[in-house]
Amino acid sequence: MVDMDWSTPTGLAAIKAHLTGRIDGWQQPVAWAVGISSATSDPSWQWPHVNAPGGSHGLAAAILATVLRHDGSTGTLAVSPGQLAAAVEGLAPAEACTQLEHANLGVWRGLLAEIEGNPARELVAVFVADLDDPLSSDADGEMRATFEDLHPRT
Repeated sequence: MVDMDWSTPTGLAAIKAHLTGRIDGWQQPVAWAVGISSATSDPSWQWPHVNAPGGSHGLAAAILATVLRHDGSTGTLAVSPGQLAAAVEGLAPAEACTQLEHANLGVWRGLLAEIEGNPARELVAVFVADLDDPLSSDADGEMRATFEDLHPRT
């Protein structure tokens, strides 16, 4: 990917296409996020940034899925700090494209700092391929609850 253009939206789209072409059975998730367990004994998850339905978040999803060896299907996956650091490293060149915000990158860096400060916390990635898919975990349900009122089903 060294020859690819990280500085334009068109270049980032080409990089996404390259990456997703290498993932067997890839399906672009309609929604996804990386969450962190609560810093207290509360069993809930915190979602600093949810890539909700209708968003344009394809490259970050492709990079995270590549690191996790996931195909984008609905599922909940444990994420190690090392895996998230690899995703940050993979996505960081996209900052060369100043025309776009890189919300996932900023959030991921913040999550790594949180984990470093409290290693008892856990990270999880939730991918939702189709909003009609059954929940894959409690974390999935909590993530979907962050946007369900914004995207009612008909």
